[in-house]
Amino acid sequence: MSEPMSRREFIKGATAAIGGLITVVIGIPTIAYLIDPALKTSAKEGWIPVGKLEEIPVGKPTPFSFTRVQVNGWERTATSHGGFIIRKSEDPNDLLILNYRCTHLACTVNWSENDQVFLCPCHDAKFSKEGQVLGGPPPRPLDRYSEFRVSDEGILEIFYKEA
Repeated sequence: MSEPMSRREFIKGATAAIGGLITVVIGIPTIAYLIDPALKTSAKEGWIPVGKLEEIPVGKPTPFSFTRVQVNGWERTATSHGGFIIRKSEDPNDLLILNYRCTHLACTVNWSENDQVFLCPCHDAKFSKEGQVLGGPPPRPLDRYSEFRVSDEGILEIFYKEA
């Protein structure tokens, strides 16, 4: 037969078992909490509502903007984006949607009603109403949001995809 367990051995065993149980109960949720943000990914693309189509005048560039929040682990970064919507006619599919970032150094271009051009304040770049380069250092025309749709409620939405 085995010898009876001494009180000291019982206390040592009980302390180890309770300590192990506490470690598991507290440790696993803590580790999951710390690792979880690193495993999550944020959406890199999606449909963005930019306004009611009926409120956008025909022939005049109408500005819009939106903010995207990207989560990278524990870091949250908010980035502003936007552009100009140009309705060429009453047809909801006859739209030109330009990004408002200059293709030279990503400065924000502005519409000049007097000159009928988009002007970049950084290096005096000029773009036509269709986004073509008219002067300055930009290597290519303004980028376009080519995918868009109009919801049943008349809201214009663009498809944003992170580069």
